[in-house]
Amino acid sequence: LTDMISEIQGLTPRPGAGFGSEPAQTVIPDVFVRSDPAGGWKVELNSDTLPRLLMDKRYHAEISASARSDGDKVFVADCAAQASWLVKSLDQRARTILKVSSEIVRQQDAFLAFGVEFLRPLTLKVVAEAIEMHESTVSRVTSNKYIATPRGVFELKFFFTAAIQSSDGGATHSAEAVRHRIRSMIDAEDVTGEVLSDDRIVEILQETGIDIARRTVAKYREALRIPSSVERRRMRKAA
Repeated sequence: LTDMISEIQGLTPRPGAGFGSEPAQTVIPDVFVRSDPAGGWKVELNSDTLPRLLMDKRYHAEISASARSDGDKVFVADCAAQASWLVKSLDQRARTILKVSSEIVRQQDAFLAFGVEFLRPLTLKVVAEAIEMHESTVSRVTSNKYIATPRGVFELKFFFTAAIQSSDGGATHSAEAVRHRIRSMIDAEDVTGEVLSDDRIVEILQETGIDIARRTVAKYREALRIPSSVERRRMRKAA
């Protein structure tokens, strides 16, 4: 059965891909974060992703001057008002994206400096209260928006993670940081030679002050697409 599975896994799952495919679309960040020589971080919008919209004031004046009837004048005025409203709305949208991104960077300063192990638990509500905006506005602004950092390009939603309690009563831990730690422990199995069960991972995490249940470890492991300890042990023997 193992030989049959290996043979099937060696086949091409997309045989048509060799005859034609679309070019991969790279992620274009909406925000850039750079280290500030004076200390801290610089947060800037990517001007290439912002819609560029201007109202031609000279053409508006020309049309207004040629309007004869009251109906024509009202029509031109309404169009100008709508155009001005759209320009202001796009500018406000850009300012909101920058404001939300700056607050996320402030909250996740340790992550930018030291890595994913230092990612803090963060919610939309915390950011919304800090910048005095509605939670739904923050949710809408961070959807499908990407930020380029010294640690890589991430979706803004990446920085919002659930909190896992500390077993010693200390600071809570980010779920994403715990997932990263689980992956690191399993990746180290090739060096240590020990295949870690979910129960053993729970023990190690609790020794470091992370209060986590076995089912949560199993859920995170499956989300990372990591086989169970039994399957990993079987794969090692087969190898």
